Amino acid sequence: MNNFVEIKKCRLCDSDEILRVIDLGKQPLANNLKSSRDDKLEIYPLVLCKCSRCHTLQLSVTVEPEVLFSDYVWVTGTSQVAKKHSQKFFLEAKKYLKNDKDLVIEIASNDGTFLKPFYKNGFKVLGIDPAKNIAEMANQSGIKTLPVFFSSSKAKEIVNKYGSASLIFARNVIPHVPNAKDIIKGIANSLKQNGIGIIEFHRADIILKELHYDSIYHEHFFYYSIKSLTKLLEKFDLYPFDVIKSPISGGSYVMYFSNLKKEKTISLQNAELLEEELGIENVNSWTKFASKVEKHRFELKNILETMKINGKKIVGYGASARSSTLLNYCQISTEIIDLIIDQSEIKHDLFTAGTKIKITSPSEGMKNKPDAILLLAWNFKDEIIDQLKSRWNWSGDIIIPLPGKPKVISI
Repeated sequence: MNNFVEIKKCRLCDSDEILRVIDLGKQPLANNLKSSRDDKLEIYPLVLCKCSRCHTLQLSVTVEPEVLFSDYVWVTGTSQVAKKHSQKFFLEAKKYLKNDKDLVIEIASNDGTFLKPFYKNGFKVLGIDPAKNIAEMANQSGIKTLPVFFSSSKAKEIVNKYGSASLIFARNVIPHVPNAKDIIKGIANSLKQNGIGIIEFHRADIILKELHYDSIYHEHFFYYSIKSLTKLLEKFDLYPFDVIKSPISGGSYVMYFSNLKKEKTISLQNAELLEEELGIENVNSWTKFASKVEKHRFELKNILETMKINGKKIVGYGASARSSTLLNYCQISTEIIDLIIDQSEIKHDLFTAGTKIKITSPSEGMKNKPDAILLLAWNFKDEIIDQLKSRWNWSGDIIIPLPGKPKVISI
């Protein structure tokens, strides 16, 4: 394999003092779903590291972005939680827009779900997403989307053609970019004077506190804290002034920043204080995290194997990228799970990466009449349980692997 490299220095500060936090073994790319169980699959080291100088959490290897993102299977619009969040996101963000002549840009815009409220309210919008299949879906729905990778050089082209942005946002994408400095530089170059930038990211403090090790996969090069992301932004004269909590990924922050300094809100000050109290930059905090992850694997596997021995039919729910990490690390295969249900049509009849479990639609999956469901998409727990009750009139055991210790509830 020559499509990945192991880092020798921190991607952000160039320090060679890189400490290993946890090794999740060699794993396939989380979204590399296959049409056949016999299809060849490459595997790569999946190791979380921590820089001793700037304290940024990051993966030990970089898989080429073209391999990771040129064809993508996550579609934002399939999640009701995401759709609901998009409305709240719009209402908060539009406070900083003066009129409908303002240009709103989203980096890694996927199917355009988060740009649609701006578009419907008359603002000029532009999406940028390298996944050609997803970008095409967005364009077909009326959201102008460029099927390219965003970069500082691409930002210049965009500004020359479309003008500077009054608002530019990147949701759950900055962690996906190995050369994050170039992306932030591009954002800085794309903003109008006193323009507003927004970055949504999975909270490192939540990952640490609630054991979200399933969020560690090859597409996520970084795991930011407020402090580490602030350091990155300030390198390019961008200054955070507010954070808002988000339900995405089981706990995220929406960070607001500008190219002009603004007074920090109480919300941001409290979030910074919380990270300090938790010891987010302390290597011992992450050493304990690694130990808890090993224990979690044993506990979850024990629950599932006990159910299987007792004759229960188990299916999974949610063939997300994070489910791939959990399935592979915990060695959960077709010997335990019959199939995995997912709402995204483009995943149906494919097989999970590494564990080779067939993915099917909710209607097909529920015909299997499972006794128990492993809720792999546990971050959408309430949404999924409501569907199981109301649409399928299903009752049985639900294994909730995370956050924290695995548990079983009956509905």
